[in-house]
Amino acid sequence: MSRFYWVTEDRAATARHGGYVDARHTWGLPGVRCHVCGATWSAVGHDFPSVDLSGLPESRELVTLRPEPFAEFVRRRELVRPYMPAGVALPPGTDFGPLIGRAVGGLGPVVWSGTRMLLRHDALERLHAEGVFGLMGCPTSLRFRQKDPPELMELQLEPLGRFRPDCIPADVPPPCPTCGRFGLSRPEAPILDAATLPTEVDLFRVGNFATMVIGTERFRDSVLRLELDGLTFRELPSL
Repeated sequence: MSRFYWVTEDRAATARHGGYVDARHTWGLPGVRCHVCGATWSAVGHDFPSVDLSGLPESRELVTLRPEPFAEFVRRRELVRPYMPAGVALPPGTDFGPLIGRAVGGLGPVVWSGTRMLLRHDALERLHAEGVFGLMGCPTSLRFRQKDPPELMELQLEPLGRFRPDCIPADVPPPCPTCGRFGLSRPEAPILDAATLPTEVDLFRVGNFATMVIGTERFRDSVLRLELDGLTFRELPSL
């Protein structure tokens, strides 16, 4: 049976290197103010750095990201839809295009910016050589002060797979039928729904809790074998 791991930042490794990345994506969908459930919200973890919206005439509308009424959010979402594969969810707060910003100080082979995972280009190549599947590295537009800065690639980690319904507390309300907001906090004992997990990639996000990054046993073993610091692993059950 396949084994899966919750992948998080190793903060001790980050502190040893001493650097950080302060950046945002080039474009994004706004947050939403829903007239049905009354929530003002924006999702985290729905990032598509490979998607280039520079050819979209209305791309400037996707730079200022204050929350908008639901109808305006839908209008902007539909502007982006032709640039996306069919069936991809585009919740409020979905981001597109390369990271822009700055990188400061020493950086290890794996760098985190919020929930986004970046790899040095050489580290990404080594993982590919190990046979790790489905790692899409996207160029970044970061400013460095050092003379010979590393080439950092952001991994496009799409939301795939889901938690099992029986690990979600019974008192959590269902998603809003209009805006889709699901007020789910991370379950105390997360269980992955094995039937929904992808087989073609070794690193992905949980579809109904996209801040969580999940890696396969092959990904974990390759990272440890290559001694790429910056990550911690906690095995999660999948049923």
